[in-house]
Amino acid sequence: MDDNNRYDNIKDVSWQNVESDRAKIKFINSKRRSNIIKLGKIFCFVLVASISGGISGAYVSSKREAAKIYTPNNNQVVVESRDNADKAGSENAAQNSVSEVAESVSPAVVGISNKAQDYFGLQDLESGSGIIIDSNGYIVTNYHVIQGADKVMVKLSSGKILNASVAGVDERSDLALIKVDAKNLPVVRLGDSSKVKVGDTAIAIGNSLGGEFPGSVTKGIISALNRKIEYNGVIYKVIQTDAAMNPGNSGGPLCNIQGDVIGINSLKLGTDSNIEGIGFAITINEAKDIIKSLMSGEKVSRPDLGISGESVVSQDNKIQGVYIQQVEKNSGASAAGIKPTDILLELDGKKVKDISDVELILDEHKVGDKIKSKIWRDGNIIYSEITLSQIDKK
Repeated sequence: MDDNNRYDNIKDVSWQNVESDRAKIKFINSKRRSNIIKLGKIFCFVLVASISGGISGAYVSSKREAAKIYTPNNNQVVVESRDNADKAGSENAAQNSVSEVAESVSPAVVGISNKAQDYFGLQDLESGSGIIIDSNGYIVTNYHVIQGADKVMVKLSSGKILNASVAGVDERSDLALIKVDAKNLPVVRLGDSSKVKVGDTAIAIGNSLGGEFPGSVTKGIISALNRKIEYNGVIYKVIQTDAAMNPGNSGGPLCNIQGDVIGINSLKLGTDSNIEGIGFAITINEAKDIIKSLMSGEKVSRPDLGISGESVVSQDNKIQGVYIQQVEKNSGASAAGIKPTDILLELDGKKVKDISDVELILDEHKVGDKIKSKIWRDGNIIYSEITLSQIDKK
């Protein structure tokens, strides 16, 4: 073999070895790449599984947050929705608020016993409730609770019994102020009844059925505002509520959910056994000025026309108003030239059908206000301006 052939053989062998090595290298690289791909797939699977698990866990967690699941004795699964849970929470919060109102107001609510003297001695005539409005012993209640009393007894929330004196009364508003000899008594906080709305929570506190159930608390809503009712010939503008009231509640407070007194429980329309959930309270805004006058020893003054009369209607129904029977001397009506036999058709731009309509209009004014009137006299219409005079009512 010559040198050239030898060189060719060596070259061929070397090339084959290189090709073989390359084949081996290529084989080894492919295997590693396959392993890397497998590892990548596994990593992606794990990542996807982790994300899916997280989403599932969040979903389950949110579902558990949205519903409380419990198993009763019959092994049935019952789900309580969040709406129901929130509603229950709101009801509990409201209940807690009522409890707080009761705790703060009840110490200032008293029981009142009206005693009258007869042949057999002092007898219980009436019982009711009262509200301590001044720490020095002033208590407001209904006039009818102490009406005709020879002796008034007050029972504090502590159980202590004290004699009371009548400081002043206003029969027309059914309010009275009594006084006990005591100091540092708990008092209520008077609210603003003009801010009360229909549907608001109403809480009544008082001595239901007299001394048998002292400090009874009932809850309802405000059913109506500025309700006009007639009682013993007097027209009242009152708050209507469905908070349960019973004999003995008269004179007690009607409170809002903040614990402010918004009314004084006064009347109960419940003589018919079929009527339930209708109670009335004098608005605290109306009572404030009256209480202030009674505490200062003054008579309660109200504007007045100075007339008395009755409702009339003509046969053809064209004339309807108040037939004036009497005109008081030195009254606003007298100064305006109004005479007996005149028929009052309108007052302050409003039609009047009876004397109660006149009283409601006057309640919106003060002494000294000037209001217009429309009078029918002998077939003629007369317009006049009346300056409201003062009338004192005990």
